[in-house]
Amino acid sequence: MDSGDVVGLIAIVSLFIFLPWIILHYVTKWKTAATLTTGDEALLDELYRVARRLEDRMTTVERLVAADHPEFRPLGRTAPSDTEEPLSLLERQLAAKKGVR
Repeated sequence: MDSGDVVGLIAIVSLFIFLPWIILHYVTKWKTAATLTTGDEALLDELYRVARRLEDRMTTVERLVAADHPEFRPLGRTAPSDTEEPLSLLERQLAAKKGVR
């Protein structure tokens, strides 16, 4: 075998074995990295609970201030009970997702 045959053999092996292996390896890595882990889901659930509690506290504070000052109107809303709460859309999405599982 001369050096031309060795170079050709290395090129063929690289093209048909190593290159597809590297591509498939990283494709599977990217697919597994794109999903949420159970730790991520637990963190999102905890963040949702905190957001829910903060929303409830803000609604309570707005009601207390509105009771003391009738001219008070919360930013973005005419009154605390006039519109749907911002987190209710998220609650519906979570309920739909849990229903699918």
